[in-house]
Amino acid sequence: MESLAHFCCQNPDCKDHGLRGGTNLTACGRYGQQKQYRLLYCRTCKARFSERKGTPLYRSHLPEATATSILKHIDDGCGVRQTGRLVGVHRDTVMRYSRLAGDHAQRAHDELVAFSPPDP
Repeated sequence: MESLAHFCCQNPDCKDHGLRGGTNLTACGRYGQQKQYRLLYCRTCKARFSERKGTPLYRSHLPEATATSILKHIDDGCGVRQTGRLVGVHRDTVMRYSRLAGDHAQRAHDELVAFSPPDP
């Protein structure tokens, strides 16, 4: 079974919210059409949440390969309309995933910068 060390509680009211590598999380089930995603349980606050919560792919109805292809095309510098044509999705879908990925990148940056050592 895969490690849960890189996950943290997603409940903002939990005292272990945002703390990675703790022993408070367990996998309590699976969901999805092929049961491919884990449902995580926090022993501290008794909350359940998806392992994808807090990522751009949370509640995504597109196949994972399509969503990542959208983000790769945007990262390569393709425009919104061009990406939509290449991947075969509507331009609004491209915009939605771009915004979700941008918000996620901003949160990841803020978290990593908060833990970086001070500049001497």
